[in-house]
Amino acid sequence: MKHPIEPIIDLFGFLDESPTMFHATEAIVRRLEAGGFERLGEGDEWTLKSGKGYFVVRNDSAVIAFRVGRKNPWQSGFMMAGAHTDSPLLKIKPEAESMGKNVVRVATEIYGGPIVSTWLDRNLAVAGRVMVKGKGGWEARTVDTERAVAIVPNLAIHMNREVNKGFEYNPQNHLQAVLCADAKGGDGWQVLKGLVAEAIDVPVTAVGEMDLYLYDPQPAVRFGRDDELYSSGRIDNLASCHAILAAFLDAKPGDATAVALFYDNEEIGSRTPMGADSGFTATVLERIVMAHDAGREEFHRALAKSFLVSCDAAHALHPNFPEKHDPAYAPLMNGGPVIKVSAGFKYATTAVTAERFRELCRRAGVPCQKIANRSDVPSGSTIGPMTTALLSVPGVDVGVPMWAMHSVRETAGTRDHLSIISALKELYR
Repeated sequence: MKHPIEPIIDLFGFLDESPTMFHATEAIVRRLEAGGFERLGEGDEWTLKSGKGYFVVRNDSAVIAFRVGRKNPWQSGFMMAGAHTDSPLLKIKPEAESMGKNVVRVATEIYGGPIVSTWLDRNLAVAGRVMVKGKGGWEARTVDTERAVAIVPNLAIHMNREVNKGFEYNPQNHLQAVLCADAKGGDGWQVLKGLVAEAIDVPVTAVGEMDLYLYDPQPAVRFGRDDELYSSGRIDNLASCHAILAAFLDAKPGDATAVALFYDNEEIGSRTPMGADSGFTATVLERIVMAHDAGREEFHRALAKSFLVSCDAAHALHPNFPEKHDPAYAPLMNGGPVIKVSAGFKYATTAVTAERFRELCRRAGVPCQKIANRSDVPSGSTIGPMTTALLSVPGVDVGVPMWAMHSVRETAGTRDHLSIISALKELYR
């Protein structure tokens, strides 16, 4: 190998242990606690110390972490980087199991915008969050079967001759997952709860409400001539979460208060209490200022001196579909982090903030690229525009280039991941 392997191994561990937003949050919290960060409750009084790290969790699926700077926030601002913990998945309808001809199926809903066809004929596991009744009452617990327990079977080509010419799967009819094909005399709805109960080692009767998803348990893998590529589920946007976290934990206390934002629900619009389109960030930042015995005036002064780097995946030039890219903006795999621009401000980037990120890359000694969609192809969106708008802070949207975004298996470059970590270290430095 010609590049450091330890951060990539840690990335793979993070991807594999984070099948859902709840698991990603747990993985982030474990790393923060190992780094000496203290958990704060939103309903508790906050007493903060200069140079010390803290974090806040909301809904078990979103985290805001910060390290208090040496200077007051209104003197140096907040240096922030943000990503999201959720990815496109198939969400299980727990009470929509059906049994017929000895087969137990469970209905699903599409969460986000997955490439649906990639989810069929996959060995799928079940993971999420469940309510469990114990001696002290109900508590939320994460669950992961880890092993494959379901499949969404395709129809044979002999019965659907036009499938390779384009076929639209009906979410209600065609995306039901098979859990069992030997259900004689069984009680249909108990199959799913039985799998959950087995995974967390509790009686079926102790399992209550459930937020469950299907996912592909195949682990992340490196490939290519020099292991320069890797494939995994949920690279969008867990790779960005990992890069931010790696840079954030590596940083030493500085003048500015460093902030790492890990939101939920970006894939469905972010307008939830744990999403970017909420008051979560503003509430935490204002409380940091108030913990310095200051008020609204100082809070707004702090925002005026702040900066946000929004990290999300970018589209690498696709070798099989080059016509889908604007030829002037076609980022290459392992060509470095990508600055994303949009005339309609689907991204937060301006000329000023783009140059500021380029400077971070120059200081880190890593290459930097830029992307703008074809003028006849609308771009996606990120947490960047809504976060910067709600806070009234300047920001830039960046990401690592990848192929097959929103597929059940995505592909990205190992060197790009190392590069964006280096650039984010300069932000926090």
